[in-house]
Amino acid sequence: MKLSIVVVSHNTCNLLRIALNAAVRAAQDVSHEVFVVDNASADKSIAMLNTEFPDVKIIASDKNEGMARAYNHALKLATGEYILLVNADTITGKKTIEKALEFMDLHTDAGGLGVRMITPEGKFLKESKRGFNKPWETFFKLTGLAKHFSKSRLTSPQSKDWVEEFQTSESDIINGAFMLLRKEALNQVGIMDERFHTYGYDIDYSYRIRLAGFKNYYFPKTYIINFNIQNKVKFSWAHIKEYYGAMIIFASKYLFKVPELKVEGIPQLIPPSYEVK
Repeated sequence: MKLSIVVVSHNTCNLLRIALNAAVRAAQDVSHEVFVVDNASADKSIAMLNTEFPDVKIIASDKNEGMARAYNHALKLATGEYILLVNADTITGKKTIEKALEFMDLHTDAGGLGVRMITPEGKFLKESKRGFNKPWETFFKLTGLAKHFSKSRLTSPQSKDWVEEFQTSESDIINGAFMLLRKEALNQVGIMDERFHTYGYDIDYSYRIRLAGFKNYYFPKTYIINFNIQNKVKFSWAHIKEYYGAMIIFASKYLFKVPELKVEGIPQLIPPSYEVK
């Protein structure tokens, strides 16, 4: 199996339909499998999947367990040489998977890869290159962690690490909207830290891939369209707690050296509380 595609969904039925159609089309010439981990959607997501995507492996939860834990359930089952984590609000370009896999095959030091992201209106998303937005960038600077992310300081054209929109380069962080990961790297890194519920899981995972000795790349010779619904949530206490709580968890792991969640590779078992259809 060349590729395992994993999508986490929570009440995104219509977007999920579009995302899956695009991803399956893009992977049609590649041996692949598709997982959808549904975080207790209250819409018609499961019914839609059963009707329109009978070959998709559904992992259904009875509660919203967050992004990291949801992804972990599929990571434990994925058999592909590469694993693509793609958001439910993302449209994968027709040739995106083909080109991204070709790059990964040629660059055996690559643990992960992200691509150029644009909005539905065609506007370039700067998070494509550095993997995180302004609040996270400020967080790294204030905590002193920025010294570990030199390749991500890409906001100033005068910086030696500046990367243009169409310039292929190494990157510290891969944006969670589209993370193409080498299974060999994940076997060393282990599963995601499940303390990251909604935010920060992609930043932490990207960093751990680097710590394992692999490189991450920004590959702009193809693209995805990202609706970016995660960053359009209404201002609320729950949002603040999730967003800035992720920063605290990250700092506790790498700045204050608090032990992280223990992982032991990626066992091929599915938790009994989840059902694969």
